Amino acid sequence: MFNENSFSLKGKIALVTGASYGIGFAMASGLAKYGATIVFNDINQELVDKGLAAYKEIGIKAHGYVCDVTDEPAVQKMIASIEKDVGVVDILVNNAGIIKRIPMCEMSVEDFRKVIDVDLNAPFIVAKAVIPAMIKKGHGKIINICSMMSELGRETVSAYAAAKGGLKMLTRNICSEYGHANIQCNGIGPGYIETPQTAPLRERQADGSRHPFDAFIVAKTPAERWGTPDDLMGPAVFLASDASNFVNGHILYVDGGILAYIGKQP
Repeated sequence: MFNENSFSLKGKIALVTGASYGIGFAMASGLAKYGATIVFNDINQELVDKGLAAYKEIGIKAHGYVCDVTDEPAVQKMIASIEKDVGVVDILVNNAGIIKRIPMCEMSVEDFRKVIDVDLNAPFIVAKAVIPAMIKKGHGKIINICSMMSELGRETVSAYAAAKGGLKMLTRNICSEYGHANIQCNGIGPGYIETPQTAPLRERQADGSRHPFDAFIVAKTPAERWGTPDDLMGPAVFLASDASNFVNGHILYVDGGILAYIGKQP
């Protein structure tokens, strides 16, 4: 039954992969504000320490682990450690990802495979590791970060778009296989988000005009702005909470309307 506690995450343990900074950090912070205990990983100790310090600075006691999410034995070991140290994972956010912007015919197969490994194989590996305990516990939430490139193609992102399209279908298949076990698996597809990584694309030019890419994105977005990491908090909380218990296999695009819009006539 829906009530004032439906969005509460108190007593829940949320694992957000690659959440030392960026949109993963923002989503984890949002989950924490609604009561979740935050667990995250990153690829090395330096990034984990950076994340722990950042969470502490905003008053969140997080638990950090060094783990390469493409390494199945390492993931299994991390999940066992989390269950021992913190408890069974109730909420998984598959956020860790990479992108290599290289024209397809110039891209090595090794680079293509690396993107697929991190952006598609890793979510499969981590979800596979947490689902058995979710089944045993009788509930679970899995949120895959799918990107607008689950739906669109663009120059230089063949591997990323292929991975994110595959992740969209993995999301639907996890729903199909494990919905009967009270596990909801949904995706979030962020639009263009203001992060330190995209800051150079938003810098004003010497004459005061917008960066060409910034102008392109604003023109293509009905909201006429980039998203912020905070814009992803609400969707993450919703999909992690009991408020979304009958939402399954859905991709929620948080894009300011880009996917709904053909653009202005020249």
